[in-house]
Amino acid sequence: MAGSHRASRGGGRAAAREARRQQTRKRNQTIAAGVAVVVLVGGGGVAALNAFGGDKAAGPKAGNSPSDDKPSQSKVLADDKTLLDAAGAKSLGAAGAWAVAKTTDGEATPNSSFVCQPQRYADPSGLRTWVRTFQNPATKETAVQYVEVSNDQPTAAKTYNAVVRWLSQCSTPQTRLSAGYLTTGVGQTGVIAVFGQTPGATTKYKTVAVTLVGQATMVVEHDTVAAKPPLPAAVLATANTAAKKICAESGGCGTGAPVAKPALLPNTDSPGFMAPVDLPLLPAIDKPWVSATAKAAGPGTGCEKLDFKKAKAAKYGSVTYVTPDAKVPTEFGLDDTVAKFASTNAAASFVSQIRKNVDNCEKNVSNAKVESTGTLQTSTIKGESWKATYATGDGKKYVYRIGIAGSGDRAVYLLFPVLKSLDLTDAAFNETLARAVDRSAAYK
Repeated sequence: MAGSHRASRGGGRAAAREARRQQTRKRNQTIAAGVAVVVLVGGGGVAALNAFGGDKAAGPKAGNSPSDDKPSQSKVLADDKTLLDAAGAKSLGAAGAWAVAKTTDGEATPNSSFVCQPQRYADPSGLRTWVRTFQNPATKETAVQYVEVSNDQPTAAKTYNAVVRWLSQCSTPQTRLSAGYLTTGVGQTGVIAVFGQTPGATTKYKTVAVTLVGQATMVVEHDTVAAKPPLPAAVLATANTAAKKICAESGGCGTGAPVAKPALLPNTDSPGFMAPVDLPLLPAIDKPWVSATAKAAGPGTGCEKLDFKKAKAAKYGSVTYVTPDAKVPTEFGLDDTVAKFASTNAAASFVSQIRKNVDNCEKNVSNAKVESTGTLQTSTIKGESWKATYATGDGKKYVYRIGIAGSGDRAVYLLFPVLKSLDLTDAAFNETLARAVDRSAAYK
């Protein structure tokens, strides 16, 4: 019973790994060809943009090379006087003294200057690029300002969207999106993303603001170590200071007071499902999560008795998350299933029934042992998680983390097989379940 289910999902994940490898190769070829892609803008609107570039090997940057034959004699951000200075970086933290460590431009800029940056330029045909790094010797904190100047404002908007997509589809190992925000009053539009790395008693956080300022796309990253994710206020203030200096030349000055409103970065690959960067971090895995569309969940592990058709779900689907480059068993991974119902009551009834099935599982499944690992109860989410163990009779045991939660007219089911040295904490699994429910709002 439990064993056969485990084997089928393991086979599914092995197929997902291979499919994802093929998808990655095709995607790299597509990006290299510079085709149009569609991304969400500001959490709602849709814009088409050109997928600039494709690999980490950067060609000559227009406006920064003696061989440039474009009519790009524009003086917009032609020197580093418009960049953030040490005094402007003070808003990142009052303690200690901030200092400019290094300033580079054009082809001298690193291939990767901020977290989740897969290639040197988002707009290889732009005018110029600046990178300035900062250090605070007293607090050991660091920061970076990255600025790309495009030939015109419409192209800059495409560049901005490309950078936001880099963050939302981040494939940097051991990196998780802890929080996200939409910003107003800073440049024309912007986002802030907080990424956590290397979990433990303290975590390294990278708070990244991306702002569109006229012809410029600006990134400000602040690196800190803390026990919990930092609030966006410091980076918001610093990004605002930096944007004001840039917009004096580039245009695109913000209006109104700077505000950061909580909002997840859009997952344009699988709307309604988690992005790989939403997935929890495991110390034993130093390779990134990737996602692949999967067959919708069957009845579950033995306790859940899932039946979306019988429950009359209007629509449902699944995505499997795997780590194809990590040395893990084929059954390792996490399954995320989202179901949309005709009404809030129908979704709530389905979630309630699954909770009842798992809570009473030991009475109905002789080889099962089930332990509740937490409940989710907010103004918009209700759910529960468990750890279920199935004994096969030959000395083997199969263990799963199970989660079910609902919000509005949607229900979300998570399944994670617990393997040797590959387990999540109760808190990490419940946080992932909550994130999956938040993401399900985009499931149409």
